[in-house]
Amino acid sequence: MKILVNGQEHDLAADRLSTVLAALDYEGEWLATAVNGDLVHAQDRSDFRLKEFDRVEVLSPMQGG
Repeated sequence: MKILVNGQEHDLAADRLSTVLAALDYEGEWLATAVNGDLVHAQDRSDFRLKEFDRVEVLSPMQGG
């Protein structure tokens, strides 16, 4: 299935958000995720099914000041 993750196209067999994140080495509860512009909470990622050409955004907090 083709999906966009942070603007890059990926062809993955996974159909759940948590599986896609693991396949792309995005790990941790500290991540913020959105699919097609809608926030997906960490506790909902394992049940969230993706569709062909969904747009996934993965954000991580930055340190600094």
